[in-house]
Amino acid sequence: MPERDDAPAARYALKDGDAFLVCDARGDLVDGDADGLYRDGTRVLSRLRLRLGEEAPSLLSAGVGADNVFLTVHLTNRPLPPLGDSASPEGVIHVERARFLWGARMYERIACRNYGTAPARFGLALEFDADFRDMFEVRGARRKERGRRLPAELDAQAATLAYVGLDGQQRRLCLAFSRAPRPLREGRADFEFELAPGQAETLYLEAGAEPAAPGRERFRRAAAAARRAMRARRRTGARLRSGNRLFNAWLERSRADIALLTTELPTGPYPYAGIPWFSTPFGRDAVITALQTLWLDPALARGVLAYLARHQAREASSFRDAAPGKILHEARKGEMVALEELPFARYYGGVDTTPLFLLLACEYAARTADGEFIDALWPSLVAAAGWIERSCDADRDGLLAYRRGEAGGLLNQGWKDSGDAIFHDDGRIPPGPIALVEVQGYVCAGLSRLAVLAAARGEQEAAIRWRARAQAIRARIERTFWMPEQGYYAIARDGEGRPCRVRGSNAGHLLYAGAVPAERARQVAAQLASPAFDSGWGIRTLAAGQARYNPMSYHNGSVWPHDVALCAAGVARYGDRAHAARLLADLFEAATRFGMRLPELFCGFPRTPGQPPVAYPVACLPQAWAAGSVFMLLQACLGLRIDAARHEVSVDRPRLPEGVDRLHLQRLRVGEGWLDLRFERAGDRVLVARDGGDEEVRLSVRL
Repeated sequence: MPERDDAPAARYALKDGDAFLVCDARGDLVDGDADGLYRDGTRVLSRLRLRLGEEAPSLLSAGVGADNVFLTVHLTNRPLPPLGDSASPEGVIHVERARFLWGARMYERIACRNYGTAPARFGLALEFDADFRDMFEVRGARRKERGRRLPAELDAQAATLAYVGLDGQQRRLCLAFSRAPRPLREGRADFEFELAPGQAETLYLEAGAEPAAPGRERFRRAAAAARRAMRARRRTGARLRSGNRLFNAWLERSRADIALLTTELPTGPYPYAGIPWFSTPFGRDAVITALQTLWLDPALARGVLAYLARHQAREASSFRDAAPGKILHEARKGEMVALEELPFARYYGGVDTTPLFLLLACEYAARTADGEFIDALWPSLVAAAGWIERSCDADRDGLLAYRRGEAGGLLNQGWKDSGDAIFHDDGRIPPGPIALVEVQGYVCAGLSRLAVLAAARGEQEAAIRWRARAQAIRARIERTFWMPEQGYYAIARDGEGRPCRVRGSNAGHLLYAGAVPAERARQVAAQLASPAFDSGWGIRTLAAGQARYNPMSYHNGSVWPHDVALCAAGVARYGDRAHAARLLADLFEAATRFGMRLPELFCGFPRTPGQPPVAYPVACLPQAWAAGSVFMLLQACLGLRIDAARHEVSVDRPRLPEGVDRLHLQRLRVGEGWLDLRFERAGDRVLVARDGGDEEVRLSVRL
């Protein structure tokens, strides 16, 4: 029999639109954790626990399907107390829970079968509750007061729970069953089953804002619709297939996770950041995910750009850290942001999102030659560049820096946004405004690329101004951040003009942006490959031995897959594709230890023979830019670029990671045409062959 476990540690996530669910391996939602069914920033179902004869059943297995639609849990009974003449022995009742989300509703099928040789009579109970807590409350925020819970409404086959928030909004959860519980009480529904040997019975339930009549046909219709929608999201863009079965599983899981997290908004597809804490639009996360996948699927980048342009700041607000032209950091729903207890309904406290927005737009233009969309986007790009220029003009050194507007906002506003992530080499937290080194690289890349677009549009004055600004900041990077005695760039500059002489992975992003001289880029790349940074599973966010280094911390020594991918793309940009291929191989091996799904981050302990990477306990899983990392890494290794205006695909000195000898790229769209490519290892080289496509698409290869 399986081992008895009163609290299965594994967590499983489902998502549809602005609803998501987190549960344990038995399918239960357990009070006190992040577990729950969430809708629009509120936990609307906080408890759902299945009991057989008053005991938790034994877990056989659990898993989410390859398409990320269905969670399936297999359970069996422990010895059941007698309801009739005799008790059922252990392990004769099989319970299968099948669950999915569709249309902001949870659908579940509970199928019970008797595999014993005697009739089985047993009770099945579902304990339930809805605490209607705001997401920030679930994360630990304290509130002086809350709204009021309404009395539960019970009828023959449904229980309705409701809460009126301080914002005046009523939030409801109706839990409905396909058969009448006996009895249905507040917080508990009891069912009695009597099964002959081999007999099965099924119970359906639904949880949503409105009442329903659950049953087999409703379950099947909704399941088919959910699967069709997911299939459509997964089938966009080019396809990748290797000769390595496990590598293919990683590619497919990564693609499925991005599809799961992508929500179809009025502006187009948008990848929400991660479950559970960040299942909402984030600016930086979405831009980086779109950059990771742009070469395969430009549609995601278009959706991200359109949404962020629509929600670009148009007025100043210290509460929201907003200023005209600035790009959104995050957008949330829920009671606390509606009441402005927190600024995150629309919050702009991200210093890097605006230059990254420019960079993504320029990369999208090169990838697609979609001039009509860029024309429509142009006012937003000009406004974003204007915010950058005004901010740099206000800085003592002409850099793009940040300081939060009010205490409720984020103290640190780069991607390493925990309160202790930026510090001096003695561990002191620096005074603001803070200028992060990688952000200056993003500004260089964004403005210099925007200057090219402006020149092509005949806007020569703007092109000259943006190009000059990028060149000035590039020179300032060398004067302000370069540490000659360490052969590396400082992580930041503080508000008093002093560099924070700390070695972080941030410098690898400078390489991604192409913002530094080749000789210094090689020195940075060499340090990123050293044991101080390279854990054996990927690059740490902070070099071992630095003040505040802690491999178990959020940002000060952990490994973030998206950070590794950006650093790898940077070293590849300066010619070291072998280094990028090694990093891809390291993350591939890490993925095999995490069930082919890389988490948001994991601990930065050195790799030990025979031991897996050490998980970070509260990492988001899945998370969009972790899932997208494999695609950015692959592009970096292949040296593949697409110039849609010239109908050309170029491949420069491609490499494949260890363990992958063949890779097939199918249906790569280039303008109105397409191309298939095959990469194959031959000795110490990787050969490239055209495997089909339209004649007007040219292929340029440098081996």
